[in-house]
Amino acid sequence: MASYISSNANRFYTALESAYGQVPTITAGNRIPSVRLTVRQQLEVTVRKDKTGSRTFAGLPVGGRRQTTFELKTFLTNWQQGASTPSYGPLFQAALGAAPASFAGGTAASTSGNGSLAFASPHGLAAGQAVSSGAEIRFVAAIVDTNTVQLNVPFTVPPAAGSPVDAALTYGPATELPSVGIFDYWSPSTATQRLLCGGSVDQVEIDINGDYHEFVFSGQAQDVVDSSSVGGSGGGAAQLQSFPAEPTVGGFDYTIVPGNLGQAWLGTSPTQYFTITSASVVLKNGLDMRSKEFGSSLPLAIAPGGRTVTAAFELFSQDDANTQGLYQAARQQSPISVMFQLGESQGQLMGVYLKSVIPVVPEFDDGKNRLQWKFRPSRAQGTIDDEIAVAFA
Repeated sequence: MASYISSNANRFYTALESAYGQVPTITAGNRIPSVRLTVRQQLEVTVRKDKTGSRTFAGLPVGGRRQTTFELKTFLTNWQQGASTPSYGPLFQAALGAAPASFAGGTAASTSGNGSLAFASPHGLAAGQAVSSGAEIRFVAAIVDTNTVQLNVPFTVPPAAGSPVDAALTYGPATELPSVGIFDYWSPSTATQRLLCGGSVDQVEIDINGDYHEFVFSGQAQDVVDSSSVGGSGGGAAQLQSFPAEPTVGGFDYTIVPGNLGQAWLGTSPTQYFTITSASVVLKNGLDMRSKEFGSSLPLAIAPGGRTVTAAFELFSQDDANTQGLYQAARQQSPISVMFQLGESQGQLMGVYLKSVIPVVPEFDDGKNRLQWKFRPSRAQGTIDDEIAVAFA
């Protein structure tokens, strides 16, 4: 007997595509935690101007252009044991562009109070990459020499000589963007299953200091394919002979990171702020899909435009020099660096680093007991593909 389908009986998987629109192979390790996936496919509506002898709409021909959009919401969790990258890593790579840069770890030789970190052997790091120590994550602001780097801010507890510096995985921007496949499986198996092929991330929003640290990915896909029509004329661009079977569902144990845990470092000489009440970082790729070519009703490739990265935050106003310095930087249009660390435990850390942001002059919100400053979205800048870095440790 048919029954209603529980909205909790739902599992998501994602993986990078080897070519645009080519459905990737997935395993149980590609499963991601998720709150919601919204998919919308629309046909391009054109106007018929032929005279039919009446005012009745006669319909549109089959085969018109289709536009598929999606929004996927997930949150910061711990890494699954044995995984080389976070489960939602493909989505961040699709949003930023570059393959992740891995730092395998090292041994500290010496540190200084200004953020200089020397290793006992060549580090192999590049500017913008992240390192981790003592459940903290930091980014390399500059390379001093083959054994020494300058961090964007010092570790709260600098690693002692001979102690390990932990591994980290860093995602950075690139000119071109890869695509992902997103799989949407339901129970029972007789329910309609879906997959998005050619998923391109136009925007990712990282929300800080909510109930949980949340990520919202949205963009366009080449097509949405379902288990009810796959293999036939409605099979879509993927033209699969059969719908991909879901990997064997095993244990999916993960820990959600509370949204209040982390660190915020702001300023021309970055200082840790404990007065942040909310913050967000938004990346927009300005996608213009190749969707108007003759001979196809579906997009053929990703065409990213100018990248926009903004940071917005609200904090309680204080009369200290650091808070006043943020206001002066906004008034003088002086760049500041912005770094948020999400989480406070190894294996549950995420860092977001914007090396140069011109803050807007804050709005004063005096509607509560304490004065708040609201810094509206302020745009990050850089040289070439270096205005943002996202890392996990």
